[in-house]
Amino acid sequence: MKALADFVFEAGMLKKMVRTGYAFLGGGRETVAEHSFRAALIGYWLALEQPGLDAARVALMLLHHDLAEARTGDLNYVNKRYCQADEAKALDHATRRLAPALAGRVRELVEEFNAGQSPEAQLAHDADQIDFMVELKEQWDQGNPNAERWLFYALKRIRTQAGRQLAEAVLEAKWSDWWFEDREELWVRNGDRQPR
Repeated sequence: MKALADFVFEAGMLKKMVRTGYAFLGGGRETVAEHSFRAALIGYWLALEQPGLDAARVALMLLHHDLAEARTGDLNYVNKRYCQADEAKALDHATRRLAPALAGRVRELVEEFNAGQSPEAQLAHDADQIDFMVELKEQWDQGNPNAERWLFYALKRIRTQAGRQLAEAVLEAKWSDWWFEDREELWVRNGDRQPR
């Protein structure tokens, strides 16, 4: 259990690890854990809509895909032109003291995600990008002109039909639509459900 406790603390580093690409965007901030959480939800929900896909596996891949960044840090696209993180080595070091079944399962999920061959891994890759696109769309809606250009390239990375459909819906929506839908109820009657 000591090794598992250490691994839990290590995973917690992702709550503190800031994703570095936002500096180039000129705005926004997100931790690796925040990204992984919503990406896992996106992947799970998309997979539920696809007959024959293992939705739990998609979500688990996304929850684990950036674990190595607790040791390597987050390298953005510019950083990766000059630096190469040995994520396989970092993941091996992170899991080597764990029970073999647990270590094997963690490595298996990350390796499947990285290989990108299975339908679940392809959908997981799309969910990873769609989460990024949601952040970019929020930035764009709030006036960051750089976000539009980034969205164009993020959309090109989408592989699946389901992923493309959701990505296009994200592009068409405004980031605030979800909470501004019931304008009268919320903004005039202040949530009061009593008829006036």
